[in-house]
Amino acid sequence: MERLLSAPGKLFVSGEYAVLWGGVARVLAVGPRANALVARRSDRRVELHLDGGRLTGRSTPLGVNWDEPVTRPFHFVSRTVDLALRSLSREVSGFSVAFAPSPGIDGHKPGLGSSARACVLAAEAVRWVTEAGIDALKLALLAHAEAQAGKGSGGDVAASFAGGLVRYRRYEVAGLIEAAKKNVLTSALRQAPPVDVARVNAPRFPCVYAFSGQSASTTSLVRQIEATWNDARRAAFVEQSDGLGEALELALLKGDFEQTREACEALQDLLFSLGPTRAESLERIVALARAAGCTGKQSGAGGGDGCLLFAPDETTAKALIEALAERGFAAFRVSPEPGLRGEPGPDPTLAGWLEG
Repeated sequence: MERLLSAPGKLFVSGEYAVLWGGVARVLAVGPRANALVARRSDRRVELHLDGGRLTGRSTPLGVNWDEPVTRPFHFVSRTVDLALRSLSREVSGFSVAFAPSPGIDGHKPGLGSSARACVLAAEAVRWVTEAGIDALKLALLAHAEAQAGKGSGGDVAASFAGGLVRYRRYEVAGLIEAAKKNVLTSALRQAPPVDVARVNAPRFPCVYAFSGQSASTTSLVRQIEATWNDARRAAFVEQSDGLGEALELALLKGDFEQTREACEALQDLLFSLGPTRAESLERIVALARAAGCTGKQSGAGGGDGCLLFAPDETTAKALIEALAERGFAAFRVSPEPGLRGEPGPDPTLAGWLEG
């Protein structure tokens, strides 16, 4: 028996950096979606398939005994599967999971949260195949953070799981990471508090994502900023970000474009005040949006990746995409996507990987 799953990517609407320091993030689940196909096995083997590669091992109550060292492409999905099995603390049958590649742009990662989405799909794959009471969201948040040495906010994970536009506060996983090291993850997950995530109504304006043409390293940028910003500066930043994020959410839900413009511009100024987040390409995209009668801001850590832009109507959104394309920026319409879900149809490509 097998099951096809899909999950969306994400774009930060507000709360970048602030969510790392106790603030609130607003994150939009967007397409394109990515699929994963999971199939039960009659033995205890575990197989993970990616485009052009395979990782195999054996299921145990203490995780997966991998047959070879885990390579970088399998880093996030292997950690998720391993932690999922450790959370069960019992023998289970094996399974195979094939993950479709996340869409890229001209060989770049466009900043849509491919690693977070992979963790969500992997967690749900194990939950389904083992028929266990796994909390796939908590497990994906834990795995994504643990795979990054405890870093990251988890906002991308929450949006990919829940779908739509979510309001999210960082989920603390340090205790779960320690529990996993001590092999007491089962009880720790059961006692862990619920995730502070809530779905809110979708924006009433057309949304466009514009890719800057270069990928950014979130970890490196966060490290640079946290090395120079003390607790007082961070607290002041969070207070401003939370206030502006709430203003932007209300403007988007009411359909007030002028207030949306004011909130976006203030949030962008606040993010650029961090220093390393500023990039000429992002400034150009925002300026082009303003000239086209639109507005927007960087989505994510900055320094690269792209911007989430808002247009007052569909005609203006189309003109904005054309103007960005004329200047060499890849841009496309985005809209709220449902979260993690099962899909009815087969995926011949992924099925072929499992059979190969």
